[in-house]
Amino acid sequence: MSERVGYVGLGIMGRGMAHNLLKAGFALRVWNRTASRMAPLVEAGAEAGESPADVAAKSDIVIICVSDTPDVEAVVLGENGIIHGAKPGTLVIDCSTISPSATRQMAAALKEKGIAMLDAPVSGGSEGAAKGTLSIMVGGDAEQFERALPAFQAMGKTITHVGPNGAGQTVKLVNQVLLVGNTLAMSEALMFAQAGGVDLQKTYDAISQGAAGSWMFTNRAPQIMQRDWRPGFTIALQQKDVRLCLDAADEMGVPLLCASLVFNLYRTLEAMGLQEEGNHALIKALEHLAGFEAGNI
Repeated sequence: MSERVGYVGLGIMGRGMAHNLLKAGFALRVWNRTASRMAPLVEAGAEAGESPADVAAKSDIVIICVSDTPDVEAVVLGENGIIHGAKPGTLVIDCSTISPSATRQMAAALKEKGIAMLDAPVSGGSEGAAKGTLSIMVGGDAEQFERALPAFQAMGKTITHVGPNGAGQTVKLVNQVLLVGNTLAMSEALMFAQAGGVDLQKTYDAISQGAAGSWMFTNRAPQIMQRDWRPGFTIALQQKDVRLCLDAADEMGVPLLCASLVFNLYRTLEAMGLQEEGNHALIKALEHLAGFEAGNI
């Protein structure tokens, strides 16, 4: 692998993605705000960076995966940010889920310095990050997309160039509108089954492979039945993404009825201190309303 890769952000998604880059043979330099998270990557063969600027200075491609728009702006444009270390010709790939309009602004600022940017948000949860099976939707220049493909192929399975800068983020928000709609439908269906007195496991077996099945139902309904709230993706992060959807929809004048309902249901769970539970814990808001729980306990 000729190109050196830097990785900034080793959270629930980033650590799995970074490990897969190492497995694929990339020379990797990593940085994380909480330095202790770098240790497992360093043990696996990565170098520890001192700052995003330091990572950029010693990399040809820099990949970012952090929580929200202000976090990306900080590691790209802030003090000791990537823009202060990257050389002209460097490629920055942002795998975070953030504002499409902010993405376009950052891409323009980097372009002025001769630095290319791709927005490449991912879907597939922590499982997909660990297994290297993520879906990656990419916005930016087609030539830079081709340049980045070996890195993308180390981290994901379905890799699609969807348009110019900002398009990747827009398609990711389309994904999130569908995802929270599926989560709400799954939650309502399991509550309905519980109230109807049918066995939830048998109901799952009967339905999951049919027309009403979905990734969310296949992967998260069993967790709900077992009252297992470990996150593939936390309520806090899911809520952040729904907020991005609603903000973008407001800019465009698009009604998002289901997504806005989910946003308010998640808000009640955040008020209960459940923000670090998995996003499938949405069902707890319905349970609170109904006065009973769903699950083969």
